[in-house]
Amino acid sequence: MSLEIAIAEAAPVSRSTVRFIGLALLAALVAFAICVPFFWDVDIARQDYSAILAGVSSAHPLGTDHLGRDMLARLAAAVRLSLGLALVSVATAAIPGVLLGILAAWKGGWVDKGLGLLAEMFLALPGLLLVLLIVAIYPGSFLALYGAVALVLWIEYFRMTRALARTVLASPAVAASQLLGFGPAYIIRRHLWPELAPTLMTIGAFGAAAAIMAIAALGFVSVGVKPPTAELGLMITELLPYFAEAPSVIALPITVIFLIVLSLLLIAGGRKP
Repeated sequence: MSLEIAIAEAAPVSRSTVRFIGLALLAALVAFAICVPFFWDVDIARQDYSAILAGVSSAHPLGTDHLGRDMLARLAAAVRLSLGLALVSVATAAIPGVLLGILAAWKGGWVDKGLGLLAEMFLALPGLLLVLLIVAIYPGSFLALYGAVALVLWIEYFRMTRALARTVLASPAVAASQLLGFGPAYIIRRHLWPELAPTLMTIGAFGAAAAIMAIAALGFVSVGVKPPTAELGLMITELLPYFAEAPSVIALPITVIFLIVLSLLLIAGGRKP
């Protein structure tokens, strides 16, 4: 019992520390992705057959892959791609999900039931399977890739927003604002958003982590982006046959995926409820 009390008392400090670590780690990854092209201007598709699976050297600080391509440049490009697609997917999912959730809670009735049925239809199909179907129809398309991920992610925003908005809209504070003649924009800004923002930010961090994993999984099964694009899952697939010859090279994209997802989960887990 004393241990549980100690953990509970330390929880606020731990959450703050965990979130700080996550933000610092994510900032370091973003800095790596952005800064590398300025200091290491190497074509990610340039092949050097005289340096296949080369180790760390001044010419290749992180070695090369099975085609002699520079791993430092490719990893930076892959992080930019993954984080960019995750950010766009989360934004594309969050905007309609939040707006439809507010609309369903505000209007109620058949509008609420219709939007709820639409969400249930998407939930009836496993998310990764839906993404695979869309990407298989439009192979190699960035638009199809992030659009498919967004179609899976918007449901969580909708369901959480609708549930929280119902409670807020039924509160005396909102009723008082309506009696005083304030419109929907004021009510959303003054009452809804302060209650929704912390939860939505947490969902966004989890959603970004899920998007990173989905994009990497699609690349791993070769239905995502196509070579010679630098993408973490695709890089793992290409390097997997050479694991015995160069285990450190294949460990690089795996480590990067782990660090990206870890940073996002720490940010989400470090937010106060």
